[in-house]
Amino acid sequence: MAAQAPPAGRATLDFFAAQRNARRRTTVLVIAFAVALAAVIAVVYLALAVALGLGAGTGGWAVDASGAVYGPPLLQPGLLALTALGVGAITGVGGAWHAVRLSSGGGAAVAELLGGTPVDRATQDPAERRLVNVTEEMALAAGMPVPRLYVLRGEGGINAFAAGYTPGHSVVAVTRGALERLTRDELQGVVAHELSHVLNADTRIDLRLMAAVGGLGFLTLLGRLLLDVGSGPRRSRDRNRGAIALVGLGLLLAGAMGSLCGRLVRFAVARQREWLADASAVQFTRNPDGLAGALRKIAAE
Repeated sequence: MAAQAPPAGRATLDFFAAQRNARRRTTVLVIAFAVALAAVIAVVYLALAVALGLGAGTGGWAVDASGAVYGPPLLQPGLLALTALGVGAITGVGGAWHAVRLSSGGGAAVAELLGGTPVDRATQDPAERRLVNVTEEMALAAGMPVPRLYVLRGEGGINAFAAGYTPGHSVVAVTRGALERLTRDELQGVVAHELSHVLNADTRIDLRLMAAVGGLGFLTLLGRLLLDVGSGPRRSRDRNRGAIALVGLGLLLAGAMGSLCGRLVRFAVARQREWLADASAVQFTRNPDGLAGALRKIAAE
């Protein structure tokens, strides 16, 4: 039997290729974040190298009668290694603190914080019954456990989100507007989209990026502290105070630069994971029109 051409005006979608592209771009963005972290280490190292030259007394920077500048070599492998370890330790501790703070309570706590109420799997409410059935179908298609369901009853707009760090401990929450205004196929596409976020570990990736950005913010805090110490009352030689202030300025600039780059990378990664979730939803539902219809209604708002 001859293959039939797709209907006029409708393009075909290779959702597996779309998923590969989204994952590849995510990897590139994570590498870009690592490059930004290396730049942060370089800025801190440069500030430390110059500051140690300023505060090293007779072994520091000096200018002879001809105007030539003498001082310790700019590239010092030992100092570079200590700088990398120090920056890693500071951002690691800060990132761990942020990760614990962000992950406390799990997905259910996030849903309840936003006003969600749990849906009984045995509910007889027609709209909630449809949600339960659609979610069970999509969880089966995705090969993952059925998540706990929440409804944001006070939200009339069309929206949904997934929360949870493993498929076995995830939740999916939808707004009252989504239940009332989406058709079954559209609701199926939206639920499949959210389940793909859990299945592809998008929540974990976002949490780690948020924690890393928060850890870089600790460099900024430490830099401000050193700037205050360096510009405080004169309790030591001006040269040492200037060196401390220079290190503080380096940490402040490095932390601000790293935080900005981290946020940009996080937003770009989130966009790629949205594309991945769209492609995965088409894979699970085998019906691109459902998700497309939901997106058109969301755009109309």
